[in-house]
Amino acid sequence: MGEGPVRRVMIAVDGSQTSDRAARWAALFADLYGAELLVVQVIVPQDRSASTASAADHARADAARAELPAYARSLAGERGRGLVFIDPDPAGAIIAASKQEAVDVLVVGNLGMTGRKEFLLGNVPNRISHNARCTVIIVNTAREDAAPKLAPRAVEEEPPQPRRAARGANIAAIAAKHGLRELFNRPDPDGATGRRRQAKRLRAALEELGPTFSKLGQILSTRPDLLPPEFISELASLQNKMPPMSEAEVVSVMEKELGVPWEDVFHAIESKPLAAGTIGQVHRATLVGGERVVVKVQRPSARGEIEQDLALFEAFATEAGGRRRLQKVMDVKSVFQQLSQSLQRELDFSQEAANLERMAEVVASYDRLAVPAVYKRLSTPRLLVMEEVQGEPVAHAPEGSNRAAAARQLLESFYKQIVVDGFFHADPHPGNLMWWKDRIYFLDLGMVGVLDGDLREQLMLLLMAFWQEDAQFLTDVTFMLSGDFDSSRLEPQRYQAEIGGLMAKYRKAGLAEMQIGPILQEMTGIAMSHGVPLPASLTLVGKAFAQVQLATAQLDPTIDPFDVAGQFLQRAMLKAAREKLSTKTMLYEAQKLKVRAARFFETVEKLIGARPGQNLEVKFLAHSLEEGVRRTGRQLTFGMIATASLFSAGFTAGSPEHWPPIAFGLVGAVLTLFLLVDMARGR
Repeated sequence: MGEGPVRRVMIAVDGSQTSDRAARWAALFADLYGAELLVVQVIVPQDRSASTASAADHARADAARAELPAYARSLAGERGRGLVFIDPDPAGAIIAASKQEAVDVLVVGNLGMTGRKEFLLGNVPNRISHNARCTVIIVNTAREDAAPKLAPRAVEEEPPQPRRAARGANIAAIAAKHGLRELFNRPDPDGATGRRRQAKRLRAALEELGPTFSKLGQILSTRPDLLPPEFISELASLQNKMPPMSEAEVVSVMEKELGVPWEDVFHAIESKPLAAGTIGQVHRATLVGGERVVVKVQRPSARGEIEQDLALFEAFATEAGGRRRLQKVMDVKSVFQQLSQSLQRELDFSQEAANLERMAEVVASYDRLAVPAVYKRLSTPRLLVMEEVQGEPVAHAPEGSNRAAAARQLLESFYKQIVVDGFFHADPHPGNLMWWKDRIYFLDLGMVGVLDGDLREQLMLLLMAFWQEDAQFLTDVTFMLSGDFDSSRLEPQRYQAEIGGLMAKYRKAGLAEMQIGPILQEMTGIAMSHGVPLPASLTLVGKAFAQVQLATAQLDPTIDPFDVAGQFLQRAMLKAAREKLSTKTMLYEAQKLKVRAARFFETVEKLIGARPGQNLEVKFLAHSLEEGVRRTGRQLTFGMIATASLFSAGFTAGSPEHWPPIAFGLVGAVLTLFLLVDMARGR
């Protein structure tokens, strides 16, 4: 047992049956060496945040001091002695007592290794084994019948069909409970009021059915082409009502992902969760280095339950795919694919970590916006560790210039996210925006939107049309967004009149009512009513704009969203033009133009018969046409390059280098001169 004899053995107890087993083992061990047995009990104050123990805590300690000596003597006779302490940190108190009493061997039970009672108490056996300066013996005090029965392999080996059948029966029972069959079989006779009642029943059923169905409802809330407005509004308020995970479940997931006891990484974790969702649970914590963080832990059963539901959905989508009547109402396979991809992304926390890092790059140019830092070395697909934003809701931001600047940057950043970067926070409600260090922090990037280049350009045109109050052009942009559609029943004048009425309605409204999000949503409704199918992503954009403008209005109700949009879009378009007129880009575009011009002339020559091998008569007759086409193409090329050079000279006039505008100006002047000479010769 070491270099010297064993003279003093200490055992920590808490009055439980398992600690009594450890105490009896320690008594037998001390008896082998004839050593003194110190029985220690730590009374944890009921209010750990208080600087001093309460009268009730002292009363508990006095009762323990009266009982513990007799218990120690029952174990070791006259060699037994009891010690009682009041301390919010049991492990620290036991380690300190072992040093003070010069203990040779410290004995603890192992129950805390697998079943922590509270995070704040920590894993007492593990902490003692790491920090004690004497020999530590951890006794296995758990009975076999009390051990947690976790058998994931056995569960995985069970045939899937019985589980799916049971889940299918459960779904049918909940659907019957909420009357979903009647809901879909016939319309409610009470019109909009009846539809709202039906929508509430559908929302309640989806919430009860669990995470997969809640996510389905969230997806359907972005599809006004599939559901009436009453359903869209109700499903948008879907809440994931889930009971919190037990601390044992949280610890199990954390240690499996970290590969070490959680106390080796975290100094403390708050036992009460900040939030408990269908897929994960969030806790505040402190790392061993003192950094305050937020930890998101995935539910152990989340992946299995979601994949089981997705398998049922896939079977339904396959069966429904061949039914033409249903396909006319809904593209079931497309909805299933969107649902599956969305849930798979949410199950992978590393995707959310990547979203946080990408969003940090998107808002890097704004000094009043930020994103929590990610601790990549501690994060995994089932565990996400982030910097804790120790602030308050944005609505509570102190008045002043910082608040006004942050409001404007918040709104402008969303125009940038949507029309420039094509990557935006899809759920920016005020609860996901926090004020800290005079900045707005974006939280919870599990749901983001991604837009391709063509859609971003069309959205930019749409916002410009709103800014310039051009109803005709806005109508044209909606046709561009809709792509190919059946326009046989469309009444263009009536459609344009409704779009113009929408524009006039909001431009005459007060600043607080001029919110682009609701405008986009209302415009989508008008388009749908006229058979113009706008993309589903536009609804998600409208929803995000509505949420972010709500937060902006709370910060600064005087902001005109159209003015912010117009100024930002003007700067964005000028920046894009400058980039396109850079020397590198111009040389590249000139080469592309040269190749395309050559191919164009080759095509024309083939059409007029001027290519080798063709009839001489065709060549002769088409000679004048060929020369005309060549001359026109040459003049067009000179004109385009000259115009681009002159524009470049103007854009680079303010640069610190003087040679770029001079060089571009000379090139433009020379090409213009060539163009004029060529036109004069052509006459």
